[in-house]
Amino acid sequence: MIGILDYGLGNINSFTNIIRDLNVESKLVKNLSDFDDCSHFILPGVGAFDNAMQKIRSKNFEKTIKFQVLEKKKPLLGICVGMQILGSSSAEGVEKGLNLIDGKIKKVKTNNDQKLPHMGWNRIIKIKENKILNKISEKNEFYFLHSYYFESSNEEDIVATTFYSNNFPVIVNRGKIYGIQFHPEKSHELGRKIIENFTQIF
Repeated sequence: MIGILDYGLGNINSFTNIIRDLNVESKLVKNLSDFDDCSHFILPGVGAFDNAMQKIRSKNFEKTIKFQVLEKKKPLLGICVGMQILGSSSAEGVEKGLNLIDGKIKKVKTNNDQKLPHMGWNRIIKIKENKILNKISEKNEFYFLHSYYFESSNEEDIVATTFYSNNFPVIVNRGKIYGIQFHPEKSHELGRKIIENFTQIF
């Protein structure tokens, strides 16, 4: 059972539809009582870091997320801002993150030809083998929409990067916790494959 965290941010319906098409069961996690019967969690997000963390805390989700992924070892996939709040803090705001993967959120550096937000299709560059990238070839493009990126404190956590003025991480992983900067739900078949790969991680 894939639990999609419904805390007021993210493309909830898109994930529900994709997971249904994969013939995998899912449910919206709206309350603390919804966590226990889930085997995996997707943490979507759009917008600002501080707003995301405030909404997580207003739902009293923080401790339960940490218990489910750190103690019960259930896989977690954070997407876009959902990835960023896996870190400790952000240059975008003042709130503390979930601190599940060591790293801080920094603003993407651009030159005169490239503007923010970083929006549109970009290739990701695989740094290391990982189950999340099963059957994802070097010829790929995923959809991005962001102005901040996850600066990992540990190179071992970086699975893939992209280039937009500079190289920066776009997939990070520690244990069964994953963060993805691009939007798989907007990235057609390759994005669906990323989500399918996540559902098969145990």
